[in-house]
Amino acid sequence: MNAMTVGFATGTDTEEKVRTDEKTDLDQPWVVVVWNDPVNLMSYVSYVFQSYFGYSEAKARTLMLEVHEEGRSAVVSGTREKVEQDTVALHSYGLWATFEKAGSE
Repeated sequence: MNAMTVGFATGTDTEEKVRTDEKTDLDQPWVVVVWNDPVNLMSYVSYVFQSYFGYSEAKARTLMLEVHEEGRSAVVSGTREKVEQDTVALHSYGLWATFEKAGSE
């Protein structure tokens, strides 16, 4: 989805059409990445995914195993503001989490 703005800038006696086809950072999808750590039990990580995100036991387990086996997992996506909130919330649970633009893995 490409945002396009068409506007008019008025000068002394001319009008000039201005077009913008650029996406802003806020338009880009972002993801929350949970990282493997030596502190939290796998069952606890799965519990957090179920409690905070409302994921099913199966989905939470799949994401937890990805964190454990691959060292990281993109667990949720959304706007930058939303993923910032989710990252802070995961920190409050004691998980190691960051956020990044989707596709920058």
